[in-house]
Amino acid sequence: MSTAPLRSATRALDSKLLALLQDLKPGQRIRITHTVRVGSSAKWTVPIEGMFRNVNYLATGLATDRIPEDDIVVIAVHFIKDNGELSSVTLDENTRIELVNP
Repeated sequence: MSTAPLRSATRALDSKLLALLQDLKPGQRIRITHTVRVGSSAKWTVPIEGMFRNVNYLATGLATDRIPEDDIVVIAVHFIKDNGELSSVTLDENTRIELVNP
C-alpha cells in the first residue's frame, strides 16, 4: 500500500478505518460490514469475509463528458471471497472493516 494518506473525494471517512486500510497486507483476512438504507427507514447490514487484495481509487464515469476535475473518486477495497470470487466494495460512511484473526 502506498504511504500517501487515503482520501475520499465525496465522504468523510473514519480515521481508524483509513489507518487500518493503510496497514493491511495482501492475504490478511478481513470482515467488511456494509449498511445500506432500504426505503425511507429500513436498513440492511451485510457482512462479508475474505482475503484482502489491495485498496485503490475508483474514478466513476460520471463526468466523462466534462472536465477531469469534476470526476467523482472513491476508495475501493478489493478482496477474495471464500468461494474464490474476486470482489470489490467502495467505501462510504456506513462501511466497517475489521481484521479477522489478526
